[in-house]
Amino acid sequence: MASDTVMTRAPAAAQATGSEPVRPLLEAADLVKHFPIKSGLLGRANAVVRAVDGVTFSLYPGETLGIVGESGCGKSTTARVLMNLIKPDSGNVLLNGRAPGTPELSLKAFRSQVQMVFQDSYASLNPRLTVEDSIAYGPTVHGVSGSDAVRRARRLLDRVGLDPRRFAGRYPHELSGGQRQRVNIARALALEPKVIILDEAVSALDKSVEAQVLNLLLDLKEEIGLTYIFISHDLEVVRFIANRVMVMYLGRVAEIGPTDALYTGGRHPYTTALLGSMLSMDPDERTMEAPLAGDPPNPIDPPSGCRFHTRCSFAESVCSAKTPVLTVSGTGHFTACHMVDPGSGHSKAAA
Repeated sequence: MASDTVMTRAPAAAQATGSEPVRPLLEAADLVKHFPIKSGLLGRANAVVRAVDGVTFSLYPGETLGIVGESGCGKSTTARVLMNLIKPDSGNVLLNGRAPGTPELSLKAFRSQVQMVFQDSYASLNPRLTVEDSIAYGPTVHGVSGSDAVRRARRLLDRVGLDPRRFAGRYPHELSGGQRQRVNIARALALEPKVIILDEAVSALDKSVEAQVLNLLLDLKEEIGLTYIFISHDLEVVRFIANRVMVMYLGRVAEIGPTDALYTGGRHPYTTALLGSMLSMDPDERTMEAPLAGDPPNPIDPPSGCRFHTRCSFAESVCSAKTPVLTVSGTGHFTACHMVDPGSGHSKAAA
């Protein structure tokens, strides 16, 4: 177990061999989720919150996809739709080309292969169950005998750096935040999943504990061959752990690409502004004015066309009239901006 607090860079994702392309492990196709706002005595919906509005991406075996964006951009809702914790209004989620909740892939089988670690390490654990029982519960539900489930729980506790002789019989309130999050990771691993979705899983931890958990995640990824979706507000953490990054804005994908390419050459103005908000230890690189002003528009009534155009210094008439599509802007790099779409009509786009 990596107990030191020094973070090492995330390894690259598995690459294709020969001429065979890598098949996506998890796919999201045009996901839409709107939440109705009800009012009146009859509780009729008179408006909707457009939390997720046409999100499409692929997740490949062995990689970590980071998802970033301001609060309210749809990151956590996307994660819950992927997990089938909430049903999308439209769109599809596929695991190895199969849709969950169908004869080819039951929802129970899907959830044994895709697990989630939540931000609130305390609320996500049953306060009436011991650590050992919490980890063993999932395997028991999926048909593993009680004794085998307990042995698996103790083995996983040891793997995440918690001595089972000391921690197996403890309750959540008897653990620190970092210890509880390790228990949540062990519980997610108990069903031997292929994908783990981490929704702000380290944001509530102290920096030293955060580094320990991140190193643990990298060790597990290397040893077990896990694939992660890592959602965070911390751009430095995402840069450290992710192989690719997806930037979301107001329910849509603004940009997605390899981490290094996106952090050093982001093409969407929102990506540039977001990265410009990162703190620097170099006094010569101090930001004297906010790179992005104002709050995101109301998701109940988002702007037409490009949803970022109301805050974008490069906005032109085409930006409010036409919705940009994800356009190739580099190797494995896609940007939803009229400035990178040849022939879009924007003055900065190539003809």
